[in-house]
Amino acid sequence: MSGSDGTSQWWRTAVMYQVYPRSFADGNGDGTGDLLGLRARLPYLADLGVDGLWISPWFPSPMADGGYDVSDFRGIHPMFGTLDDADAVLKEARDLGLRIIIDLVPNHTSDQHPWFVAALESDPGSPERARYFFRDGRGSDGSEPPNNWISAFGGPAWSRVTDADGRPGQWYLHLFAPEQADLDWTNTSVLEDFDDVLRFWFDRGVDGLRIDAAPAMAKRGGLPDADYGGVLQFRTVDWDGNPHWDVDEVHDIFRRWRAIADSYDGDRAFVAEAIVNTPERLVRYVRPDEMHTAFNFPYLKGPWEAESLRRIIDATLASFDPVGVSSTWVLTSHDETRPVTRYGRATTSSFFVADGQGEESDLALGTRRARAAALLMLALPGGAYIYQGEELGLPKVDDLPDEVLQDPMFLRSGGVMRGRDGCRVPMPWSGSAPPFGFSPRGVQTWLPQPESWSELTVEAESADEGSMLSLYRSALRLRRTTKGLYAAGLAWRESPSGVLDFDRGTALRCVVNLGPEPVEVPAADVVLCSAPVVGGLLPVDAAAWLLLPSR
Repeated sequence: MSGSDGTSQWWRTAVMYQVYPRSFADGNGDGTGDLLGLRARLPYLADLGVDGLWISPWFPSPMADGGYDVSDFRGIHPMFGTLDDADAVLKEARDLGLRIIIDLVPNHTSDQHPWFVAALESDPGSPERARYFFRDGRGSDGSEPPNNWISAFGGPAWSRVTDADGRPGQWYLHLFAPEQADLDWTNTSVLEDFDDVLRFWFDRGVDGLRIDAAPAMAKRGGLPDADYGGVLQFRTVDWDGNPHWDVDEVHDIFRRWRAIADSYDGDRAFVAEAIVNTPERLVRYVRPDEMHTAFNFPYLKGPWEAESLRRIIDATLASFDPVGVSSTWVLTSHDETRPVTRYGRATTSSFFVADGQGEESDLALGTRRARAAALLMLALPGGAYIYQGEELGLPKVDDLPDEVLQDPMFLRSGGVMRGRDGCRVPMPWSGSAPPFGFSPRGVQTWLPQPESWSELTVEAESADEGSMLSLYRSALRLRRTTKGLYAAGLAWRESPSGVLDFDRGTALRCVVNLGPEPVEVPAADVVLCSAPVVGGLLPVDAAAWLLLPSR
């Protein structure tokens, strides 16, 4: 797809579909998703109407954090297949007109990465340890961590190693799980090796890279203590001047990478995962010589409230437009509570992990709101991301047995935080009982699917014109074919309290009713709605697209 300015900058307006490979489609019948399954389902994605795929990590990994603990950045995990399988996915996707971006996890490596294994076998001060943050502990016997930094998954961000003689040794830094050791990006060998990693995947034909935990990659010199304001949780949206998050030197890395991407033909793009505390800080990641786009976390995590959503939309556009960067809009991901569940809770925001945890969810209400949210997201200017199963209206599975949970968030919190496994349950494709066509009949999937998903399969929803899947297909088709929809910006109309009402250029009007009463819309102009417009009234928790009169 071309950008709105007629160039080949596909990433400006593309709708990308996130594939979590372990849970998308099982091609070899072992209960776990793989690249054979993904290849077989590529036509489904082309038919859905998305412009491309974002594939979560497919690298070799011990899976301590669902693949975000990488042991080889130039390979494919055997559970998913081989490099040949990856090449086949890239080729077949290209033949179907689909772009592909892959996850890169550069802040850390697995503790089983050859570099970290070598570091453990080497002495303090060695070149092998210099690739990571190995430090002596505090206190007379070094028994205290080097500083007070915390882990995203709970507890301190430092673990102590045992030396070859059996005595306690240095500490190493891990802002995430202990199995994910942070790299020191001031180290020349780290920089140069990742230059080659980027070229390895660009040479194979990937269209872009999504940079996981981008703000974590630089640390303030001297590794001083952090001021968490008394809240020992990873609340990065609250942090200002934190010494291990959003440190200015991180931008030097991205300028280096942008130069590599720009040396390739075909608009190779970077997408930053950057959860920072202000739009002004976020826009630094998408300056002309850095990342191309960034995930819009304030929008993703915001509540189902008209005033909040409008404020976030306006702030996003006001920050991004001056630097000539298109916005991205996203409702969920493999790390987030699914919208159908979240929007059915009393707490509809998700700024922090514990938001809404333990609250009952009215799934019928959540589904109505998720349908409206989809039309709102796909009407906004810029690009968008859809997480697998979002187009089916899948809820989060809140009742997975403790013994099947694998998220380190659950394990390291002692079960206080349920974690993200409930958002990663394998896709239901067909049939009336698990495994719903994800795997062959009788095979147990790696996370169990609920029996209640029989009405939420691709097969069932494809036959239902009123389904969530049919809504997404219609919206994506109209998004592609409505003349002028790719115009930049939007124009707000006057509207009652609780209603979002705006025009996209001269092509489309979007009305979203988050208020307490139905609102009037010109029914004759409605081309798509998330709930029926009866007697010219748009129901509560519903959205409609209206064609604007030709001028």
